[in-house]
Formats: sequence, C-alpha cells, structure tokens
Amino acid sequence: MTIRSVNHAYSSHRTGSSRPARPAQLSDDALGLLDGGVDPQKVSEMSHTSAMALLHRVHAEQDPALVERVLTLVDTEGLDLIAALWAKSEPDSLPGVMWRLYLLRDWMRTNRAALPRFWQLGEPVEGAASAITGIEEYPTADDIASTADSILSGAFTGDFAVALDRAAVFLDVVCRGMEKEAVALQKRAAQDQIGQDQARSNQTAQDRRARQEQTSRIRHLRESAAHLLETSRQFRGCADLWRRDKLD
Repeated sequence: MTIRSVNHAYSSHRTGSSRPARPAQLSDDALGLLDGGVDPQKVSEMSHTSAMALLHRVHAEQDPALVERVLTLVDTEGLDLIAALWAKSEPDSLPGVMWRLYLLRDWMRTNRAALPRFWQLGEPVEGAASAITGIEEYPTADDIASTADSILSGAFTGDFAVALDRAAVFLDVVCRGMEKEAVALQKRAAQDQIGQDQARSNQTAQDRRARQEQTSRIRHLRESAAHLLETSRQFRGCADLWRRDKLD
C-alpha cells in the first residue's frame, strides 16, 4: 500500500471533494506491504500515512491492474495483512474506515448466498437504495459479490464519500431485512408456543430443541442487525468528514 511520491493533484473531479492536493509519501519499509511484508513496530505510524498514500496512488494512476491488486488484497494475502496495519485505528479515521470497507467486501462475498434474501425483505421494490447501490429488485449471489467489489473499487477510483454512502445504504437495507425476518420468526414462534401449550404433554425433546434454535436465530439476527447498523452510521459519519476535508 505504497507510493514513493505523488505530485499529482488529488482532483476534485475524481473524488467529488474540494480537498487540496497533498503529496503522499511512504518509506521503503511500506513498499513491501502489498507483497506481505510489514514491520509491526512501525504499524502505528504507518496506518494513517499508508491509507492516504494508497488512496492517492490509485486515484492518480487509474491503473486497472493496480486497482485489481488492491481490490483482491484480502483474497491473495488474507485479512490479517490489512488488520495488522489498520484494524486498531479509530472508526472515524481514514485507515479505520478503509479497514471496514475491506471487511464489508469480505463479509458480503462470504455471505453472498444469504444476503439476497435480506435485501429483498429490506427493499421489496426498487427504490432509492437500489438506485444508490446499483442492486436490482431480485439480486443473485453474484450480484452481491459484484456490488461488494464495486463499492471497494469505487472508494479507490471514484468519489470516496459516495462509496461510503453506498456501503451505508446497503447495510441499512440488509438491517431492515434482518429485522423483518426476526419479526416473522418471532410471530411464528408465538403461534407455535400457543399450540405447544395446548398439547404440552406431547412435546418432545426435538420440539424443545427446535424452539431453542428459533429463539437463538432471532437473537442472532437482531444482534447482527444492530452491529451492521452501527457500521452503517460509521460509514455515513466518515463520508461527512471526507466531504468536509476532515477525514485523516
């Protein structure tokens, strides 16, 4: 995640920001990052510099090969590489939010089979969220994976704040879908409970186990939705900071 020196302006027509051009430099110690080499003793001082340097380099060069390399960094090197550099950064910092963008891509691709259902529950008809994210009414697993890639690549090649907005909107819809699923499961559980109370003598261990699993599923959905909603808020907050030239 590296560049030796960038003298190109960080153009507002590329980023949607009126940020002044700033040179970004990293020492040779950072040049090995994309190849897997990180000095743990220098992680703290490199986190902010490396995040800005990476953003500057990809925006300046607009090289498809470099974009692909940055996009698939987790696939080739694993999350630990990025975590070592950025995971301990504050959520409202550039390295902190870039870490979350990489996590989002990894999570979306890992859960690509389940997420279309939550999207459809959260956005039953195409609306503003569909327009912002580019996801159609009935997304497939491949559509989710493609969106994951486009959000992250858009952060590097387009308007950084818009990429964060897209990430936030996607999570908002998924959260709504998870909550609707939890409500439906809760209603079903209540109905099942009435029937079980009426035939309590006929309950089996399997019935009790199924009820426990359903309760656990509801709790997991709501906990996941709450966590994702907080991440969505962080994305929005960082988008606002970026537009005000205060995200570092």
